[in-house]
Amino acid sequence: MAIKIPALGSIYIESCRRHGVAPRTEFLSALFKADVKKSRHELCVLEILLDHVKDVDFHPLLEVTTRIGDSEIEAVDVLNESSCALNGEYALVLIRSIDQKLRIVDLQDLSFGKDFLRDVSQRGLQCQVLNLRSSHFRKLNLVGEFLRLHTLNLDYSTMLSSFREDCFSSMPNLMCLSMCETRISNLWTTIAALSKLPSLVELRFQNWICCNDVGSSGSSGGDDRTGPSQPSSASHLEMPPISLNLLIDLDVMTEQAIRNLLPFSMNQNFQNANEDSSDDSEVDFSIHLENDQLDSSHSAPPGWNREINLPSEATSAALSNQNGEESSEGAISGHVADVSFKYISEHASPICFEQHYREFMIASIPQLRVLDNLPIRNIDREMANLTFFKHFERLPYRRSDKENVVSILQKREIRAIPSSFRTQKQMPMDPVGKSQHSYARSLCAAKMGSSAWPYMNSLSISGNDLGDENGSFRPRQFEYHPTNSSLMVFGTLDGEVVVVNHEKQKIVSYIPSFGTMNSVLGLCWLKHFPSRLIAGSDNGSLKLYDIQHFPSTSNGLRTASSVTFDEFDQLTSVHVNSTDELFLASGYSKNVALYDINSGRRLQVFTDMHQEHINVVKFSNRSPSIFATSSFDQDIKMWDLRQKPIRPCYTATSSKGNVMVCFSPDDHYLLASAVDNEVKQLLAADGSLHLDFQIPATGSSQNYTRSYYLNGKDYIISGSCDEHVVRVCCAQTGRRLRDISLEGKASGSSMFVQSLRGDPFRPFNMSILAAYTRPSSKSEIVKVNLLASSECNKESSSGGSSFPFNSMGG
Repeated sequence: MAIKIPALGSIYIESCRRHGVAPRTEFLSALFKADVKKSRHELCVLEILLDHVKDVDFHPLLEVTTRIGDSEIEAVDVLNESSCALNGEYALVLIRSIDQKLRIVDLQDLSFGKDFLRDVSQRGLQCQVLNLRSSHFRKLNLVGEFLRLHTLNLDYSTMLSSFREDCFSSMPNLMCLSMCETRISNLWTTIAALSKLPSLVELRFQNWICCNDVGSSGSSGGDDRTGPSQPSSASHLEMPPISLNLLIDLDVMTEQAIRNLLPFSMNQNFQNANEDSSDDSEVDFSIHLENDQLDSSHSAPPGWNREINLPSEATSAALSNQNGEESSEGAISGHVADVSFKYISEHASPICFEQHYREFMIASIPQLRVLDNLPIRNIDREMANLTFFKHFERLPYRRSDKENVVSILQKREIRAIPSSFRTQKQMPMDPVGKSQHSYARSLCAAKMGSSAWPYMNSLSISGNDLGDENGSFRPRQFEYHPTNSSLMVFGTLDGEVVVVNHEKQKIVSYIPSFGTMNSVLGLCWLKHFPSRLIAGSDNGSLKLYDIQHFPSTSNGLRTASSVTFDEFDQLTSVHVNSTDELFLASGYSKNVALYDINSGRRLQVFTDMHQEHINVVKFSNRSPSIFATSSFDQDIKMWDLRQKPIRPCYTATSSKGNVMVCFSPDDHYLLASAVDNEVKQLLAADGSLHLDFQIPATGSSQNYTRSYYLNGKDYIISGSCDEHVVRVCCAQTGRRLRDISLEGKASGSSMFVQSLRGDPFRPFNMSILAAYTRPSSKSEIVKVNLLASSECNKESSSGGSSFPFNSMGG
């Protein structure tokens, strides 16, 4: 027979007497309220308020919570609205002892510590609604069993930036998830995490608030705003229960009734993380419940699937905003008949500002029915799929479906068997004439499709290898070796040139500055003499080093012999031609200098080639006399040494200053990168536009963008010094394949792209020279492998110190 609620009260009072503790009046009151609900034939819910509960109260409470499973109580809500002195371990024992009758866990204060949150993440909870406040996760890693959880709210987690790969892996019944005002920004890793939620139907990264006024069609709706301005400790008590009535087929509504009102602008005022906080980050949960699971006294924060006037609701079919008009920052407005309406975005996470964010989400989560409070119609999903396939690639090389790696290898091996030896079951399943090159591409697609989290490893090179315990390098430029897949060279802000085996992370050759070099901004290997390289610094010093002919130092390392060339003041770029006979230098001037490598002489200075300084100069990969220049005068120019470059072969103009230019490996194209993500591919033959990658601008005039080819000329990688992301785009269609987000190891340590290169030997591999915003932080050369998962090796290291951003060099 079920234990009566008054009997639970008696058990509690008797336990308090035995332990010498005064009974808590709040708990006795909660039992009385539960008994009243039982007498009224309402859902018998016991609310346990942990505010002001102390460790001495633990044992009497535990005696009651362990017996709730056999009592008349039907559900238990555990709430914490203010500070709590209860030990986190005790709190967990209390919560877990409730077991299957646990309904809401609402902990709104960081009273229980990191161990409490770590235990919840790793072991899970039996609750249906989880609401945490001021917890400290930077990467969310909810891998425990949350089998009964249907609602999770992470709003206002201003430190939460990403997900661990296994996050959400044990939440089969989660239907509603909210993550407003977080730092989440990566579309690909976010979708990969959300794909583990088969029941997810409602998702929110921002609040779209609809404000209606009844009146003339010309009224603006005023400045009335609804929705949360900031979470309150009792926000779960203020809203009506969730209603799935919104999830109707809106296709029956007229186009006149639902105007295409896609958000034009959203408030981007975003609370930055405190850079001196701990290694974990804030997580914040609010709650919202199904109608049959929560009475009207409990609800989610305003805007969480609220009741709205559907005919005036904006939806994602809004691709053209035909009759709507932008009314204010972060708002759109329009009217239907005599009702004016206004939609305001509040508490948007950075992911909401990603280009085609809404279409990406809708196309990637087929079961989703509400996004950011706006219902998803059938026509919305159709338009989202069209937009997705126009602007994005799910897998590289236009592969539509992810294949199994083993299956691809089997097909390749079967095809390699001579036909006379094949059995009927071994006949090839692939199209006739499928090449090994095609198999390699299929393998790339299969490996990349297996994980959205690429393997990233910081190049760990320091002065310790030279016997300097306190030494650390401050890299400023780097280049892969053109013929030796294991070698890389980097130059430092202190004028050092360091050749490393980046596979073994060992120094091969160290060239000190000798007091003559400042920041090394120009590096270029010779192709036919693989031990030689050109290095140039910003003070104009130019040297040819041969790392093969050098004396050994006392610690076994070698220093290179060198040849000194005439200086080129304020140098930013050097490049060697295809025959290793000549090299060019450019810098903070309108001139370009031509040098003869064999004689060591400067042959000529070409003056006034541009109206402003020439940041980068590049020879073509195959023609020894053809070169291109990029300048902040907004022009890209092609030159031919055989025509005595008095005037260019042609000029191509960007809308902003050009940071760099490079040739595709086959010299068919030029890849031009101008300030603030203006990246275009030009035909090398005449400079005409082949492809505009349409990377969204940030509005910063200091956002210096650099782009290079990847996998030959199949893809390009692009990064900018005001952003923490590297974008991978198809060089033939411009569609985005993946974004790679850089994250510092410590909380608040934002990383940004200083330079980058594609690995010439390994498909979908690259290295990124990443800088931190904090001057005291170390800089890193980060190696990235898109074909391997971050779970392959979680150990990484970093080296070097920070360096400033500037526009110099490539």
